[in-house]
Amino acid sequence: LMSSVYVIDSRSALHSRLLQLQSRFTWDLRKDDIELENLSTRLQDHIELQLGQRGAVARSYSFLDRPKDAVSLLNQSEEKTRECYGQESEQRLIVTYGDLAWLKYHTGDYTQSESYCQRYPTGSSTVLHTEVYGEKAWTYLKFSRSYYPKAIDCFCKALELQPDDSEWNAGLAIALSRTEAVSFLMKESPATKQLRRALDINPDDGVLMSMLALKLVERALKIGPENPHVTRYIAKYLRSQGEIERSIDLLEKALKRTSQSAFLHHQLALCYKNKKIAEQTKKPSNIQSIHTHTHTSV
Repeated sequence: LMSSVYVIDSRSALHSRLLQLQSRFTWDLRKDDIELENLSTRLQDHIELQLGQRGAVARSYSFLDRPKDAVSLLNQSEEKTRECYGQESEQRLIVTYGDLAWLKYHTGDYTQSESYCQRYPTGSSTVLHTEVYGEKAWTYLKFSRSYYPKAIDCFCKALELQPDDSEWNAGLAIALSRTEAVSFLMKESPATKQLRRALDINPDDGVLMSMLALKLVERALKIGPENPHVTRYIAKYLRSQGEIERSIDLLEKALKRTSQSAFLHHQLALCYKNKKIAEQTKKPSNIQSIHTHTHTSV
């Protein structure tokens, strides 16, 4: 009996400690806010394109009740982080340790969970390491539009600590661009200012170039012609300028790499719709293409 009480108390203490960790399990990421299969597909594409976020994929797999896949991805993340950052890896692994501690707890491996807790650094629960703010920001940005304000807040906090970090500046620029109001169209918006700032720090970021202005479109295509994130913004711009065929060509090439992208299918549907309108007095348009890509984008 005493042994059973000790085990219960020990697990309760472990759970209380886990709740104090910075982890995707403690950031209030709700299933109702995301479409899990689509999220996993998008994040896997990011990994293949070396855009990171194994931890975010792992969290979506844990939602899908696939803990083994989640643990495997987190182990890959730890290995890749150590390979990239060497002696500076530990701060980059804070969130990974937290995620692994939670996953081991949920799978009943309490000893391993405790081990990862012990690897987690002690310190203030209100002032986080820059890397934690950054990881938290990217997670919010990737998971759902409803988390964009939180992503912006976390990127800003990371930049307060490291103002010239290219990754956090790029993330903030993307987050601001996705939440930009129409009222800023006639003047330079905070998103535009941040894009300029991010490009000053990292002038060869093709995605930011394509978001910033028309004069950077050609240069962005030369720098990142195979990057679908570059392609999608440029294709959207080309469509708005009436260059439908060129936009379709870019989007079709992008779909060869990320065939499940709802955004790309949606843009293709809009292109074929515009093409139909432009050609309706000349010849029949490809109605089936419109229906196909509209269905896939939903």
